Amino acid sequence: MAGEVPVLDLSAFDAGEAQHAKFLGELGEAARDIGFFYVAGHGIAPALQRDVIELARRFFALPVADKLSIEMVNSAHFRGYNRVASERTRGQPDWREQIDIGAERPALERTPGSPPWARLQGPNQWPAALPELRAVMMRWQDAGIGLLARVLRALAEVLGQPDDGLEPLYLHEPHHLLKLIRYPGRDLADADQGVGAHKDSELLTMLLQDDQRGLQVRTEHGWVDVPPIAGTFVVNIGEQLELASDGYLRATVHRVVTPPAGRERLSVAFFLGARLDATVPVLSLPPALAAQAKGPERDPENALFREVGQNYLKGRLRSHPDVARRHYPDLM
Repeated sequence: MAGEVPVLDLSAFDAGEAQHAKFLGELGEAARDIGFFYVAGHGIAPALQRDVIELARRFFALPVADKLSIEMVNSAHFRGYNRVASERTRGQPDWREQIDIGAERPALERTPGSPPWARLQGPNQWPAALPELRAVMMRWQDAGIGLLARVLRALAEVLGQPDDGLEPLYLHEPHHLLKLIRYPGRDLADADQGVGAHKDSELLTMLLQDDQRGLQVRTEHGWVDVPPIAGTFVVNIGEQLELASDGYLRATVHRVVTPPAGRERLSVAFFLGARLDATVPVLSLPPALAAQAKGPERDPENALFREVGQNYLKGRLRSHPDVARRHYPDLM
């Protein structure tokens, strides 16, 4: 049916020539028309998926004091725990609690010439009350990078590039972020913004959902549900790919609706982005594709920068004003 999010079998990308070509056709259509698709045939072990969801559930069940011991406001790198309604989308509070986990790297030395975005790199905060969280989430990050790198190789071919054509953006020290998210239920008469309408800023996002629906994508047919499908992940195009393809690929607006009172929703979002020091190029597309590339969408409330670090820092400062006030007063 028009407007529905398709299910793609990633194993076909590494199969015979006919299956490979069919997969690229389906991927190209999904990436351009809706910007969202389910991925099956990914090879990530179900046991690891269960472990990730279970540890997320255990983290959010910790006493408040244990969660606040790693509160994000303590991190200049925007890592750690956020209470419900702490993060904002377009100025409005999101009804979710979450922990943000990035690449585990040392903080960069600050010098007079350091760009402001250099402060984004640094260590994560880990809860002492749940020591097993770190090892499993590092495994999940590796699994996410592996899966999304395969999708990026396929998308490079869709765009008429060599299959490694996008690798200079992400191959060495990509900027990536893992979010464990809990959406508490509430009376929808109050408000229904779990996460407000937005686009993702990175290259690609991979989402693992529990069995509670709530994700919606905006299409020309209106808002379309993207419910959980067992054994799959939801993958969507980010703004960096929209920029690189001059708008041929589509980063689509999406949101999460709050569960009803008495229910909750758990999801695990993994965002794979270009290196912080990278500048997103405009790819040279084949003429047939270039004729359909109308440039990235312009949003007067959300200017896009091709300089990755600058663009990412802009978004984090807007989403987390408490962190901005404490660690970036020179930019406020």
